[in-house]
Amino acid sequence: MHVLCLDLEGVLVPEIWIEFSKKTGIPELTRTTRDEPDYSKLMNFRLDILREKGLKLPDIQEVIGSMDPLPGAVEFIDTVRAEAQVIILSDTFTQFAQPLMKKLGYPTLFCNTLEVAADGSITGFALRQEEGKKMAVRALKGIHLSVMAAGDSYNDLGMIQEADTGALFRAPAGIAAQFPGIPAYEQYAELLAHMRKNLLGQSGE
Repeated sequence: MHVLCLDLEGVLVPEIWIEFSKKTGIPELTRTTRDEPDYSKLMNFRLDILREKGLKLPDIQEVIGSMDPLPGAVEFIDTVRAEAQVIILSDTFTQFAQPLMKKLGYPTLFCNTLEVAADGSITGFALRQEEGKKMAVRALKGIHLSVMAAGDSYNDLGMIQEADTGALFRAPAGIAAQFPGIPAYEQYAELLAHMRKNLLGQSGE
């Protein structure tokens, strides 16, 4: 059996925090895992800003509800699911993801959880486990599944390198340049071709 593991934000949907930054006019919230490799450090930075500005979970969820998948993402997922299993491995949170999963046709999602007070204030976060994306790929391989992984950020590198085959997708030029041994693509058709050749073993002819 073959499994394609995908990052969510930047690959299938826009970056949630960047969209929220645009809505609130807080430029500091444009910082993502493309910029900061340490995810816990990044999230604590974000939560400090939310507390300072008095912003709560419903404020973020309102923005998420207005977001749509990236052009071509739904068709890409539908095509892949006809040929392999799809799992979204994301460092987003269950409280963020549900509207986006509905628009993507409810693919399987492994992600994290926010700690939220009764008034909607985000007080903290609980990572499913350290290096959760990498460990998920390792576990899938451990039950003898063939795995491909693709993502766009520093926090995707572990799963990409752990997988049987992997690729960067729409990654910043700086990340792609740091890891020239990882194929880097910009179009879903290219990612699909990589999957068919390197995961499914098709000739492409």
